Amino acid sequence: MLVIMMNGGKVLLNVLKNEGVEKIFGYPGGAVIPLYNELYDMTDYFDHYRTAHEQAAVHGADAYARVSGKPGVCFATSGPGATNTVTGIANAYMDSVPMVIITGQVPSALMGRDSFQEIDITGVTMSITKHNFIIKKVEDIEKTVKDALKLCNTGRKGPVLIDVPKDFFSKEVDWSGYEGVEKTSVEDLMPELDKLDEAVEKIKKSKRPVIYAGGGVLASNSAKELFELAVKNDIPVVNTLMGLGTFPRDHKNSLGMVGMHGFSEANMAVTDCDLLIAVGARFSDRVIGHPEEFAKRAEIIHIDIDRTEIGKNMDVSLYLMGKASGIMKYISDNLDEIKRDIWFDEIYSNEKDIKYLSNFNPKTILETVNGHVGDNSIVATDVGQHQMWTAQYWKFKNPKSFITSGGLGTMGFGLGAAIGAKIAEPKKDVVLITGDGSFRMNCNEMATLSGYGIPVLMVMFNNNALGMVRQWQKMFQEERYSETCINNDVDYVKLSEAYNIKGFRVNNEEELKEALKSYDGKSSVFIECVIEKDENVIPIVPPGKPIYDLITGW
Repeated sequence: MLVIMMNGGKVLLNVLKNEGVEKIFGYPGGAVIPLYNELYDMTDYFDHYRTAHEQAAVHGADAYARVSGKPGVCFATSGPGATNTVTGIANAYMDSVPMVIITGQVPSALMGRDSFQEIDITGVTMSITKHNFIIKKVEDIEKTVKDALKLCNTGRKGPVLIDVPKDFFSKEVDWSGYEGVEKTSVEDLMPELDKLDEAVEKIKKSKRPVIYAGGGVLASNSAKELFELAVKNDIPVVNTLMGLGTFPRDHKNSLGMVGMHGFSEANMAVTDCDLLIAVGARFSDRVIGHPEEFAKRAEIIHIDIDRTEIGKNMDVSLYLMGKASGIMKYISDNLDEIKRDIWFDEIYSNEKDIKYLSNFNPKTILETVNGHVGDNSIVATDVGQHQMWTAQYWKFKNPKSFITSGGLGTMGFGLGAAIGAKIAEPKKDVVLITGDGSFRMNCNEMATLSGYGIPVLMVMFNNNALGMVRQWQKMFQEERYSETCINNDVDYVKLSEAYNIKGFRVNNEEELKEALKSYDGKSSVFIECVIEKDENVIPIVPPGKPIYDLITGW
């Protein structure tokens, strides 16, 4: 047999290539110079995106994975390069996003000696990865990369990190026969038949059911089955933040987001239901509020791929562990069509009208932008008030159209994520909705947009404040605004123009519509929307209160 000798860096890249990885996000540095040297010869296959900061590289890989369904891949060097990835890794872990992060490490002979830019990144990330590896010998690279690609995208998805000593990228190894990643059957896991039939009977007997759909619906590509189940049995659907887009927001069965900033009809539907069908949701504290009061009149069916989520935050009457699509299809196939008009009349009697201080308010802005880019767009957000307003008012109609930081709540996530989303779906319009506080954390990534010619429509809400924290200070801290007011000391239009990006500042709906005309989907545009500092996200459920105890105005 012909013996093929190949260095570790080339082995690593060839495994990625053979497994269909085409896009890589990263930032070069000393410990990965040999890896990037091999990448230099493979640019005809790989597209590599160098961001302005490693954190944005991980956020880009994260969003790429969410939109494309393929694992996101990111390279970083040792020391600060590796530690700069930590927030992005934690974000992906909390939101169950499949990624492989490959970090360079100091040469193997220098490990454990406090060498320059040495950090135990596997120790640092142990609690925020599905698994992590440190390569002990160059012969392990092929199997480890294959294992990581399989593990990150199997069962409950998540990030996997591989730490590679610098010298192993250059050492040669016999690479004579490549075997691809084995396919796994865990994705087809189904519960026992009697449990499925029990779920069917519970739904048949229910008078006031609600489906509570989370990010697991997206991860399992189960939106089609969710729609069929909800429509066939005429069941209202509420979404978690991560589950938005799994059910068309303009459908009469959609009640939108549930929880701390859920609308009255969504929260009250859960409160009054007699059966709650949770699909790919983890009963986050931001959803359930006071746990003893959450859906207290209801039996709960919990459908999830991860056994550790069952009963973790809420006791359930019945759990169905497996892939959501297969479970929902079985249930739907065994139900008759029904109409629940009385139940929907009861739900929609709880609607509340939301008042804003100005005519140029978040609802108006979002509806205007949404109308301009249409239904087939992707929207990414940072974290804060603008994120919740987007969740409330954007008319999400398609899966994988909302890219946001859920579990970790990462300010600075948005622009890197928008870049990754656009790379995954170059033919779709990608919109970043951000706030002035978050944008200050990631505006350096406009250099990435400009440098690679990536077209993103950026819309920034500017209230000269860390809006969400200020809102909490207003409501719960006697208006003691400690360090939440931002002086208007940055000309964001000039800043965007410095990056060769068109910039606009708008103060009303007419100016916004005029500015939007400049966005044609071929180049990036930045629009700063000046809004009232005291516009607040409502409804809001005060911390520790039940979700029916919501504030709808003041």
